[in-house]
Amino acid sequence: MTWSPQRLHLKLGGMHCSLCVESVRKAVLRLPGVRSVHVSIAHEEALVEYEPDRLSAEAISRALEDIGFRVRPPDEAIRVQEEETELRRARGLAWWAGALLGLASAMMLASALWGPSQPRALAMGGLAVFAAVGPGRWVLRNAWQAVRRGILNQDVLAAASALAGVAGGTVGLVLPGFPPGEFFGAAVFVFAFHIIGGYLSVAVHVRASQSVRRLLSLAPSTAWRLLPDGSEEEVPVSNLRPGDRVRVRPGERVPADGVVVQGASAVDESLLTGEPMPVDKSVGDEVVGGSLNQLGSLVVEVTRVGPDSFLQAVARHVAEARALKPGVLRLVDWVLLWFVPVVFAAGAAGFLAWTLGGMLVVGRPDWARGAFAALSALVMGYPCALGMATPLAIVRASGEAARRGILMRSGEAFQLLGRVDTFVLDKTGTVTEGRPRLAACRTLGMAEEELLRLAAGAESPSEHPLARAVVEGAATRGIGVPGAEDFAAHPGRGIEARVDGRWVLAGSARFLRERGVDTAPLASVARELQGRGQTTVLVAVDGRPAGVLGIEDPLKRDAAETVRELRGRDCRVVLLTGDDRRTAQAVAQEACIEEVLSEVLPGQKAEVVRALQAQGRRVAMVGDGINDAPALMQADVGVAMGAGADIAVDSADVVLVSGRLGALVDAVELARRSYGLTVGNVAVALAFNGVGVVAATSGLVRPVWAMLAMAVSVGLVLARSLVGRLGRVRERQLAGGAPLQE
Repeated sequence: MTWSPQRLHLKLGGMHCSLCVESVRKAVLRLPGVRSVHVSIAHEEALVEYEPDRLSAEAISRALEDIGFRVRPPDEAIRVQEEETELRRARGLAWWAGALLGLASAMMLASALWGPSQPRALAMGGLAVFAAVGPGRWVLRNAWQAVRRGILNQDVLAAASALAGVAGGTVGLVLPGFPPGEFFGAAVFVFAFHIIGGYLSVAVHVRASQSVRRLLSLAPSTAWRLLPDGSEEEVPVSNLRPGDRVRVRPGERVPADGVVVQGASAVDESLLTGEPMPVDKSVGDEVVGGSLNQLGSLVVEVTRVGPDSFLQAVARHVAEARALKPGVLRLVDWVLLWFVPVVFAAGAAGFLAWTLGGMLVVGRPDWARGAFAALSALVMGYPCALGMATPLAIVRASGEAARRGILMRSGEAFQLLGRVDTFVLDKTGTVTEGRPRLAACRTLGMAEEELLRLAAGAESPSEHPLARAVVEGAATRGIGVPGAEDFAAHPGRGIEARVDGRWVLAGSARFLRERGVDTAPLASVARELQGRGQTTVLVAVDGRPAGVLGIEDPLKRDAAETVRELRGRDCRVVLLTGDDRRTAQAVAQEACIEEVLSEVLPGQKAEVVRALQAQGRRVAMVGDGINDAPALMQADVGVAMGAGADIAVDSADVVLVSGRLGALVDAVELARRSYGLTVGNVAVALAFNGVGVVAATSGLVRPVWAMLAMAVSVGLVLARSLVGRLGRVRERQLAGGAPLQE
């Protein structure tokens, strides 16, 4: 029997740095039957493709647990609760760390004023032990797990530095030459600053993402199922099966994917497809669960339920895209790849210089001085400000971004935005306004004002979005809209009504032909407007063709300028849409976009992003619809328009709250400056400790200098992050014309 590969989506706990990604990959790839492994450190997730005849899901989970990772329960609500608990725990530990810092600083000040004493040294030792077995216990645990995985990260460096301080202090209690209070104090400082830095990281990265649950909540919880005798019963949607027939009344959401078997209506699929125009549905047309029935009553035969339905498929694609998202080695982790070995090498060099070197130079080793040099190098080696460098820069950037209507949902991805080289823009609601507007009125021998007056009067009783566009277009032009009599709507085709004694028809060419109207004189005009990407409404008055109305989704006022500015930064800009090529090309030309991908199905958008990433491009996806959610999650950086669907916003790293596309350029500029601030913070964090490590190998640097370096570097990082501005982002116009002030 041949088994098709299966995918296992896991939520992991215990991933402390981007270097853990390779540990997960190696542990799983060693198992027989594993075809591929994708790991996301940003979301702590793994997606494993394996052969079920050779390997079980339980075996994969056990392999990860054996190297110290936790496989979290699949229930989204439980995972969210765990993350919130983690944030509360980190906050509590940070308060303990602050108290430890205060007590240790007070003791060090007392020693500086009145000289060191054995009681104070013992008290400081008690603080160090408490920090190690209490608030800082997780530091030692994480360090041990990292060493087991062959990783030298920040936890390992912190643990080594703190344990060196405890060891030096313990030795100092019995041997002269080792200042016990200073060594113990350094250990307390390391634990405390590392705990505070850990809290800042958790506070930045933990967010209660409810994207999948919000997506699935679009579908109603109950449905009206038709019984064989023609009666109806209300049942949970989970009880529906393919072949069941359900009734969907105006204003209700379609409970499941299916085919219309009775009735006709206009269905709003904008939340699902992102396209603003309602779709006319009649017998034989497919409908999607979660879409909104606007006008007539429909009877739908269910075709897909459960995992096969559209909404659940999108939810599954969003979850998989999180794990398939390209990994980016964090700046701090990249620095630690070489800094941690340097610190350990420096400690070993200091020990060898005073032992082996002393034996070669003066004929006897100085074991005590060698131990002092090694321990001092390890104590000096932990740059406390390093753990705060990125979170503080992100906090700083988030404040600047919020003032410009930009919400950062993923701090490190926001910084990555400044290094993106390809922007993929969804059309509807992103490049365009996302709402229909009357764009053209062409007539045959009748004044445009008169045609529009009659058409608007006839459409006035209708709630159809295209009818609303006609009525609003007449009002915008100052044309009075008369009342309509004998109004009749024909869902999916058009309307008819009497206006000022004249019989008016408005709708599709097919509808007018059914009413005996010759539409041939209107055909060329309709084709011309459709070539411009407009939806056409044909109008007949008293049985004769009268004209054509063009309805369009207008371009956002700042769309073309935004595209030009992105291209001016050597960025590739791609328009991505499910619209036909003619409509897409018309919008792209107006928006100054040269590259267009049209007629892309909702499930293909994430594949398009992956294809660009496979070319080595760093991609930002900008969209607002549910169908954009997997692509937003897949992209290196997902950018959502604030007025978009909840699932799109939840799947994004950056949200343009105002819906102003020009804010994208502001976000790019802020991202570049934010990354520059992070680089500067890392440099400051390493400067003091790097010099101190080298000096400590001499065996002459006391641990008090390590504490001073910690305090000064943390102070400088705080000052750089929280004082001043990230630089000016030049003023640009809001959609309404008001300037965005600095």
